Amino acid sequence: MVDELVAHVREAFGWDEDVVVSAGPRGALGQIWRLDVGPERYALKEGFAEPPSEAVIEAELAFARRAAEVGVRLPESHPDRNGRHLLAAPDGKWLRLYDWVDVRPVELTALATPGELGTLLARLHRCAPAAAVEPGGGPPDPWYDHIPAAHEWAAASASGAVWAARLTDRLTTVTDLCAAVAPADPAGLILCHRDLHPQNVLADPAGALVVLDWDNLGPAAPGRELAWALFAWFGDGPAADLDAMRRVYEAYLDEGGPGRITAPADFTMYLASRLNFLLAQTNIALDPHAEQRHRDWAEREIDEALTILPTPRQLTAVLELTRAR
Repeated sequence: MVDELVAHVREAFGWDEDVVVSAGPRGALGQIWRLDVGPERYALKEGFAEPPSEAVIEAELAFARRAAEVGVRLPESHPDRNGRHLLAAPDGKWLRLYDWVDVRPVELTALATPGELGTLLARLHRCAPAAAVEPGGGPPDPWYDHIPAAHEWAAASASGAVWAARLTDRLTTVTDLCAAVAPADPAGLILCHRDLHPQNVLADPAGALVVLDWDNLGPAAPGRELAWALFAWFGDGPAADLDAMRRVYEAYLDEGGPGRITAPADFTMYLASRLNFLLAQTNIALDPHAEQRHRDWAEREIDEALTILPTPRQLTAVLELTRAR
């Protein structure tokens, strides 16, 4: 299959040089392949889910240009010889080509990391255009502001899977968390990355942050994406790093970021996306027609998702520190 993929990409981009392929990182929605083409190096993304629309790609390219102008590092997207940034793969999946950037995970314990993350978020939000609808039209994606209904968990809870009892128990603790979940005011929405977790913000050899994987961008309230990032980076498990969260928030405000975290509803994006992701992974894990590699991946994601769901006490503590500023 890799040979067929290489032949397809060589034809699409008109490459005459030898292409050396090696596997890069894999995420829930895609596999990255490193391509060495003569002296050039590229990252080929093979997507597993629905491909981004042309409107999303157009919005991404425009947003990426604005972000680069304010000092945000990100890999450049490359069109094929027909000007297409999105290609169909031989097996029905989809492909995108980017510059390869040598990156490594950010050291969360490094003293400077919270400040660098807050500055990055502020720059992204300051350069973002207003966006009350999804790229191409349509209301904001409910993935980020609606939680699954109780009946949607029934099959997973009754499945008998090794994680089913743990899931059922954990769901009983999130009812109070989700009471304030609600759509944001459309007038306050801007175009956001919407997936700035630590696997998508990595460090280059010099330590500068590099933002990857822009496929989920769309409208969001900046304060809600900021709250999402606080928990995605420093809120995993029962021992949230409140000091690191405070430093992210302070750096964000000092850099002129427009978002604020002032009320329980500001955690809507984090709670809704976490629960929707968890539900999606249970569906994949229980789907007998899914590829085994995807089912195995989903099992690992379920375990992590159940571990990092926040508690009411954590949300209250974060509100106290953001209100104090």
